Amino acid sequence: MFQSVDSSQTSVLQSVRLARPVLWTRPACQSSAVAPGARFLMDQVLSAQERFARFAPLLAELFPELAATEGVIESPLLPAAAMETAIGMAPGTGRLWIKADHALPVAGSIKARGGIHEVLEFAESLALGAGLVRAGDDYRKLASPEARAFFGQYQVAVGSTGNLGLSIGVIATALGFRSAVHMSADAKEWKKARLRARGVEVVEHAGDYEKAVAAGRAQVEADPCGYFVDDERSASLFLGYAAAALHLRTQLVQAGVRVDAEHPLFVYLPCGVGGAPGGIAFGLSQLYGPHVHCFFAEPVQSPCFLVRMMAGCGELPGAPAAASVYDVGLTNVTEADGLAVPTASELAYAAVGAQLRGVYTVEDDTLYADLARLRDTEGLRIEPSAAAGFSGPRQLLHSDAGQAWLQARGLAPHMPRATHLVWTTGGLFVPDEEYDRFLSRGRSLAAGS
Repeated sequence: MFQSVDSSQTSVLQSVRLARPVLWTRPACQSSAVAPGARFLMDQVLSAQERFARFAPLLAELFPELAATEGVIESPLLPAAAMETAIGMAPGTGRLWIKADHALPVAGSIKARGGIHEVLEFAESLALGAGLVRAGDDYRKLASPEARAFFGQYQVAVGSTGNLGLSIGVIATALGFRSAVHMSADAKEWKKARLRARGVEVVEHAGDYEKAVAAGRAQVEADPCGYFVDDERSASLFLGYAAAALHLRTQLVQAGVRVDAEHPLFVYLPCGVGGAPGGIAFGLSQLYGPHVHCFFAEPVQSPCFLVRMMAGCGELPGAPAAASVYDVGLTNVTEADGLAVPTASELAYAAVGAQLRGVYTVEDDTLYADLARLRDTEGLRIEPSAAAGFSGPRQLLHSDAGQAWLQARGLAPHMPRATHLVWTTGGLFVPDEEYDRFLSRGRSLAAGS
């Protein structure tokens, strides 16, 4: 399940090509240190947070599950002492916490953050331009028949492997927009069914995620009333995700968790195209600077951000800068459908490439085993891709590469006071029958490891 790897970059590339689990840590290379985050400022993250607040009364009206939080879409921060033991964290290596975005209401995944933010920003722009609301108004006005008829003139579309499509489709239809989600044909059937049940048009395409995105983008470009949510290039998505850092800061304070030089924070984020983990990593880096250490987690067959980082540092001889997993001989085939992306977002890479501490890869079997461990230790129910974060502490604490990095950074003496935060990203709406299959497979794998 887990294997330690040599820390040399040559062996890292060999392990990547052979689809073996590996930890890559970012060297101080020139190309990935060029103007990171120059396109974004903390003021923009605060603006995204304020937009969520303006829409909260409307969201509470549109979605009954938000009544208790008065329209705030957030997830709990959970201690995970039993899972800490289950994944092999030894005493003196820090405490394990879970940021439970798998339980985010409305959309059931981390994509609720960026996807809902972008649709709200689009709706707000249209409504202000049409005089449906003015600054300072109660946005519950936008639930009126007049507003819904106005929004109904427009179509919101997205290319997605599943969870982003769910978030876009749910919020767009709730506001009255026509909506369409372009998906690869191998996307999970239950996600397609859930979208259709919400009145969302699902358009299936042969090929992978990139082809679905390209097809959706082309269709919207031909529609004067179309709006395309572009997971690869969207600043609005990125900032919606980044706003999560502000709420997490409050939760850490409430939990009595310190973050400073002697109390480092390690954050493990499952990565598809890179927008969601990139936004969160950007927000956290703005708040905590050198005291937060973000690592992306990717399937062994779909490590698009790892490949992009290695290419940017000159570690993929002959490969283009915007390299894909196909350039290193991988298939992009994984059961972690939300992470099955061949090429990283250049926007995310430019924003956080120099701040990201590293990327590690995970086998599908490990995802299932950790899914089962989490259910059996903490009672939490996630989908396989959301389990990718739990390999982070293993890689950091038990691999040669991880130990070398901790020593080089001067972090080893502080590990007893460290916080390890795994970000779980989806699973709330997985059908019982499908989840039971995940759990059965995972328990079998965990028992054999």
